[in-house]
Amino acid sequence: MKKIIITLLIVLSVNLAFAQQEDRFRVGMDLGFAVPKVGGGGALLYLEPKYNFKSNMNIGLRFGVVGMARDVVYNTSNETVKGEVSGNGSFALTYDYHFHKEGSNFAPFLGAGVGRALFSNLAIEDPIGDGDDIGQLSTNSATFGMVRGGFETGKFRLSLDYNFLPVSDIVDVSNNVIGETENSYFGISLGFFVGGGRWRNSSF
Repeated sequence: MKKIIITLLIVLSVNLAFAQQEDRFRVGMDLGFAVPKVGGGGALLYLEPKYNFKSNMNIGLRFGVVGMARDVVYNTSNETVKGEVSGNGSFALTYDYHFHKEGSNFAPFLGAGVGRALFSNLAIEDPIGDGDDIGQLSTNSATFGMVRGGFETGKFRLSLDYNFLPVSDIVDVSNNVIGETENSYFGISLGFFVGGGRWRNSSF
């Protein structure tokens, strides 16, 4: 076990000595805010291992958890009510392109991804205020797309992303559609990464 730990430390220290190089792995973690397309808000956490197949390009697998409250349109009363905070999980294959200049530790990037989102149930109360539960989500998963941009400096990262998810129907106990809610959201996050080398004096 001790030999394994020492080997991992050596590999990590070698990675840290280089700028983002080809054929190297890195792992990033981002924490931030999630803003639904229509009303509400919450928090997000992303964990993303990546592989640098070029010095300025990488592919990854982003695992995400988003907890947010969002507005629900209730068909019968034509009113908008607030759904309670629910946690959604996701995984997405991602691609990033970095615009790094030699001699700088600042690297803007653009990226995109596609994956699968897993919805937890959204608790919703009757808009007339009697506290009764009026329904639940009709689906528990969906395919989604994502675009993002931001910058990295050293080992740190600021990212803005928009996640395109389909609208979910709200159904009652008889499986009748009684409303709908938006699942798409805008995210802003700060994070860091390990491995893969930091941005500094390197060229593409």
